[in-house]
Amino acid sequence: MADTSVLFVCVSNAGKSVMAAGLMRQIAGPTIHVSSAGTRAKTAVNDLSVQALAEVGVDISDHQPAQLTAQMLDDADLVVIVGSQAHLDEYCPGVTIQRWDTDEPSLRGIDGIDRMRIIRDDITTRVQALAANLSTAITPPTGQPSRSNARIERS
Repeated sequence: MADTSVLFVCVSNAGKSVMAAGLMRQIAGPTIHVSSAGTRAKTAVNDLSVQALAEVGVDISDHQPAQLTAQMLDDADLVVIVGSQAHLDEYCPGVTIQRWDTDEPSLRGIDGIDRMRIIRDDITTRVQALAANLSTAITPPTGQPSRSNARIERS
């Protein structure tokens, strides 16, 4: 059973936020409830995102992009904005938010699957750190998981 809930958000919910959610599910397993959404969701997941995650054993091929709603924000213990383009200020007063300004290889002329692999690796490192942080935050000294009321602040 999930002890805490993380919502990953990007603009389209077709690339970065989907990759982050898929990686978190793989790394954290059922201890963290994971969802993702977009501020302007597209209709299909990015094929290169699917390919880049498949290379590391994560299947996001059946993902259907979801439009961000106020209810999604209310239900999340932590909202992680993946990338610099999505903005939530009008949606979430009082919601704990982290922003991950991820590497953008296209600014260096790197495109296609090579771009997506670099983004995947950047997001993987961030997800691993977050999963470890959440695991520590929600596990009391007895080793029995419990729901934490503490919010994780932006670092």
